[in-house]
Amino acid sequence: MTRIDELPEPTTWDDDTLHEECGVFGVWNVVDAAALTALGLHALQHRGQEATGIVSYDGQRFHQQRGLGLVGDNFGDARVIAALPGTNAIGHNRYATTGETILRNVQPLYADFEFGGFAVGHNGNLTNAAGLRKALVRRGCLFQSTTDSEVFVHLIAISLYSTVLDRLIDALKQVVGAYSLVALSNEALIGVRDPLGVRPLILGRVGPPNGVGGWVLASETCALDIVGAEFVRDVEPGEIVVINDEGVRSIRPFAPQKARFCVFEYIYFARPDSVMEGTPVYSARKNIGAELARESHVDADIVVPVPDSGVPAAMGYSAESGVPFELGIIRNHYVGRTFIEPTDHIRNLGVKLKHSANRAMLDGKRVILVDDSIVRGTTSKKIVEMVRAAGAREVHMRISSPPTTHSCFYGIDTPERSKLLAARHSVAAMGELIGADSLAFISIDGLYRALGRGGRDLVSPYYCDACFTGDYPVDLPDVDAKDMNAKAGRQLSLLAEMS
Repeated sequence: MTRIDELPEPTTWDDDTLHEECGVFGVWNVVDAAALTALGLHALQHRGQEATGIVSYDGQRFHQQRGLGLVGDNFGDARVIAALPGTNAIGHNRYATTGETILRNVQPLYADFEFGGFAVGHNGNLTNAAGLRKALVRRGCLFQSTTDSEVFVHLIAISLYSTVLDRLIDALKQVVGAYSLVALSNEALIGVRDPLGVRPLILGRVGPPNGVGGWVLASETCALDIVGAEFVRDVEPGEIVVINDEGVRSIRPFAPQKARFCVFEYIYFARPDSVMEGTPVYSARKNIGAELARESHVDADIVVPVPDSGVPAAMGYSAESGVPFELGIIRNHYVGRTFIEPTDHIRNLGVKLKHSANRAMLDGKRVILVDDSIVRGTTSKKIVEMVRAAGAREVHMRISSPPTTHSCFYGIDTPERSKLLAARHSVAAMGELIGADSLAFISIDGLYRALGRGGRDLVSPYYCDACFTGDYPVDLPDVDAKDMNAKAGRQLSLLAEMS
């Protein structure tokens, strides 16, 4: 059996968790558009912390500012906002799943076309980006970044259609993947959601600056709250919304398909105060915790969340089981991603910089630890050790998602499958590896029940749950091509050996 200390250590302290790729935000016809966009990006900071950018339009010229790091680091200076004039703007927070973390990969991407300027911010992954990129390079397209989002720009550039909207539709019909995007042209703010609606996008309305009123597009409703906007509706799967001074127009260029919204938004990614597809995220997480208690309760003295993402689920578990909820682990919110150079020794201590045990609550107790997921397992092991070192008599770990057994190719940064602990070990073996007295995950049917779906429909699931089931609803052309190339390479090596 593999020991947990033999598993590859994450390259940073946060790499033993799952990460969303990015958040998008856009406004049309609002006073101080760039300032509102910066506020919206602040609310969406949890969706990406590596880089951020804003592009604004003042009716004559586009203005842009992009940088590595957090929103506050880049847009906290009033002079920066003043250099982004106009009543229309889009913004983007990035967590990289494709492409390096360098300035030329930071979005929104901007280009000058014959029809005028065009900026785009993209959340998700294109699963045929590698193939499209090769074809575009053969045609002479010069890529300035290594992110798959630039594929949109080049497909628009070579399109033979005349209007920006028709060119965008032409591009969208060539890409495959899970995505939402916001785009800004001289004439309109545009929002797009992929045909299955895997990635989120919502429409809101903000108070009128000139008697007409303005509009907002955002990844989550929490971004509407911070700018004082009113939620209007979700952008529907496969829908394009075109916003200009005449209002909002809806276009549906794709054949209707059954939606498959990402279920992990409810488990971890979305902010608890957001509403996703009509469901409050906070309530969903409490319901998941309650279902987890019904499925796998064990006698204990206290229920302790692994903060912050485990808190609502632990509250639901406590309420359902009757076991008291306590903050047995305290999170330090002021540890940055690059606090100090993560040498092997410091990396081993890193979990204590981010989480510390509340010994007064843990000493002598039988503890149920509630967390949202186990990825590699290295962080879970260190947290269990920390709770035991604080005097806990027993440590039982409960996870508010099913085992993560497959990689995500739709905009969530997951390790390759060989590095996922649940892909290689049974639940019992995983419990031994992390050092818990017991380990249990919510079942896939239990997850669906907690979300009001009565269990998972094997023929037509309501959500995208590929990371738990391997049921990928969107084709994976690049992955399939890579597998075919690898297979061909193995065959050639075998023939070479035989000869």
